[in-house]
Amino acid sequence: MSVGHGTIEGVTSTATTVERAFRAALYDDTDTGLDTGASLLAADSSADAELARRGEEFVATAWQRGWQPADVVRLVRRELAEAHVSLAAALIRVQAGRDRARGRRWNAQLAELPEAPARDADRFSRATTALELYRLLLRLPALEPLQDEPRRAAGPQASRMLARIRALLAKAEATGYPEEAEALSAKAQELMARHSVDEALLAAEAPAPDAPGACRIGVEPPYEQAKAVLLDAVAGANHCRAVWNEPLGFSTVVGFEADLETVELLYTSLLVQATHAMAGAEAAQRAGGRKRTKTFRQSFLAAYAHRVGDRLAAVAESQVSQDLLPVLATREIAVMDRMERMFPQTTTARLRGVSDAAGWTEGARAADRAQVRSRPRLE
Repeated sequence: MSVGHGTIEGVTSTATTVERAFRAALYDDTDTGLDTGASLLAADSSADAELARRGEEFVATAWQRGWQPADVVRLVRRELAEAHVSLAAALIRVQAGRDRARGRRWNAQLAELPEAPARDADRFSRATTALELYRLLLRLPALEPLQDEPRRAAGPQASRMLARIRALLAKAEATGYPEEAEALSAKAQELMARHSVDEALLAAEAPAPDAPGACRIGVEPPYEQAKAVLLDAVAGANHCRAVWNEPLGFSTVVGFEADLETVELLYTSLLVQATHAMAGAEAAQRAGGRKRTKTFRQSFLAAYAHRVGDRLAAVAESQVSQDLLPVLATREIAVMDRMERMFPQTTTARLRGVSDAAGWTEGARAADRAQVRSRPRLE
């Protein structure tokens, strides 16, 4: 009597093959267990569909644990190889077709999934890749759940403002002149501050008050501590709060949707600009006879982060009049409340490796070159 892809009498079913492979490989961290599981799967081509289906289940379980597509891809890339990233992206795409609607930010992450390159691996290698990926997915810890969708969608005016901000930051990244890059970034922050105030006023007048949400932003090595400081500075200047998860390589930023979007834009752009400025400073150091050092780069980025944070905060404050302070204070309380509910226990981390005086000085200079000119306050 036939059952599924196999028989009860004498032939192993595909589900049994996958289960045997999982017992050998997923709950045993040894290479021997991995080889045993991969050999079982490689020998039974009829088990491929069941193996893929179980992979989709692991992906769906990751969402239940609070993970999102970008989080999974980031961790897989950090812990495994590109073949595993490609497989994870493929599983996420297939699972998304059966999943519920999860909102704009989720859809954007799906659209940014890496394409799967053509690979001509043998069955054993493909099975090994799948089992290694499933091992990782099986052990994902639970994360703080994020809100799927903002309460209020952005209108056309907000979209135009964000387009202007993106254009300014693109120019800042493209220019070869640090002073021009920082001036363009300052102008972008000015527009961000105006955008934030406009959104705050609209939300205060809406019949259903807006509520803060959260997003995760990758903070990748090297120099992840300094990068986390930079992200924290950008978040603070834009009415958000950031909590760094060092082991998993990301920070969770809590704030209102309009502010979260500007934090993502500005942090990404400033990382590019800081890298360019650091390369120029290192070239000058080498011309003076000094070798490249890790402490120089770490100190440079740390100083850059601190000084840029101060300048961004000054620009943001210059756009707020006294009568707007109660509205913004109410939103700040809401953000802090959301952060404390998501992260009831946090600690303060101290930067390590910030001991190079030349690196600190050059980083501060790179952040200070441009004059920050603000428009008149909003009334």
